[in-house]
Amino acid sequence: MKELIKIQSDKKEGANEALEYCAGWLEKNGQDVQVHDNNGYKMLTAIKGQGSETLVWNGHVDVVPGHPEQYVPIEEAGRIYGRGSADMKAGVAAMMQAFVDLDASKLNRIVQLHIVTDEEIGGRNTSKWLVEQGYTGDFVICGEPTGLKIGLQSKGILRMDLTFKGKPAHGSRPWEGINAIESAMKFHAGMADLPFRKESTEYYEQPSVNLPIIKAGDRYNVVPEICEMSYDIRFMPGQDKEEIVRQMKELAERLNVDMEYKASGSTPALTTTKENRSIQSLEKAILDTTGDTPVLFGQHGAADTRYYAEVNGGEGAIEFGPTGDDWHGNAEYVEIESVHQYKDILLALALSPANV
Repeated sequence: MKELIKIQSDKKEGANEALEYCAGWLEKNGQDVQVHDNNGYKMLTAIKGQGSETLVWNGHVDVVPGHPEQYVPIEEAGRIYGRGSADMKAGVAAMMQAFVDLDASKLNRIVQLHIVTDEEIGGRNTSKWLVEQGYTGDFVICGEPTGLKIGLQSKGILRMDLTFKGKPAHGSRPWEGINAIESAMKFHAGMADLPFRKESTEYYEQPSVNLPIIKAGDRYNVVPEICEMSYDIRFMPGQDKEEIVRQMKELAERLNVDMEYKASGSTPALTTTKENRSIQSLEKAILDTTGDTPVLFGQHGAADTRYYAEVNGGEGAIEFGPTGDDWHGNAEYVEIESVHQYKDILLALALSPANV
């Protein structure tokens, strides 16, 4: 992990260097590794075991940019500080060690190790590509830092671009025009009362709605004719994105505002449940390893899990990793004990009785 932290992997070249380090380390420890390349982004796969069930461990070595001193790992008070220590070079290091420690002859399932280089910018060149090539499984663990808690679900993503149309007029006589900004403000206020905003689930109090972009107006003395506004909506498992779009369209009609809309992108929610047999096996592995009662929760954001889960109808891909804090921040760290526990949990899960 310390050697990985030293590699400044916030750009493609550095992430590829970190990937090559991982491949070399695995090979030195007797593992067969295949390095893949897609659009200049490298990734690796390593496979062992046998059986009709496949377990995938996915980790990324790319990081968000940090200060130069963050690429010098510091060990202090049971923690290791450094860029990527929690997110997620700790998870990668533990996965690599666990994979080396696995005795293939004792496995009753196939274990695939996937290490990728572009998760922080969307994962489309690596994890998505691997899934498209058939590298997937019945149960997938992405080693994001979760404090050894099981992130078994995540919200889906719906990005909506709206254009509100008004009527231009002289700024001194606003009553002669229709202010597109005011139409957008009226719509945004009404968004809070839409039915989908008031729903909840076992793991989520509500969906997330963020207004990140608004563009309108360029002169003080003109009533603005156009207001462009974009939403980043994170909908909960069980919610229908088409129903959300319908409610937004109906709101515009009810408010009598002239609005055009386009869904610019979407990602399905992850819907793994606590009844999933692999989740139950993982809970047992956590309890046996740590002595702590496992905690299940729903993630608000998205990770490379979404590409794996899409193959299985939203099921079977989770976030689960060591304990750390301040990832993407200046004091990012991981707790050393949790990295060892994480490795042991991965091993226990891989060696548990097969589910199929």
